[in-house]
Amino acid sequence: MNKNEARLYDAFLSLKDRKEVACFARDLMTAAEIKEFTNRLKAAGMLKVGESYSKIEKETGLSSRTVARVAQWLNDGKGGYDLVLDRLGTLQTWGSVLRGKVQEVNNKKNRNEKG
Repeated sequence: MNKNEARLYDAFLSLKDRKEVACFARDLMTAAEIKEFTNRLKAAGMLKVGESYSKIEKETGLSSRTVARVAQWLNDGKGGYDLVLDRLGTLQTWGSVLRGKVQEVNNKKNRNEKG
């Protein structure tokens, strides 16, 4: 990390609440860039609980290429998505989706065992 990157990260760390972060983010980025980052974070949460690329594309408006890139960073990145998703409780937010998928797998398994 170079000095300029460190300064940017320190700037975020200096902010006290969501309102301050929102003000700084809006001065730093365009509304479209903020929307893009918002959708990428949403996509990461959806990927984490096993949502399909097509559903993510439909709900976020992201391209399949961007969704694939988010998936790659989620799986092989620096761990930032996991850290943020865990701290924000995204897994709880998407928990009902995950529970539904687990139940679906269990039902399928039970049907197969019964023959």
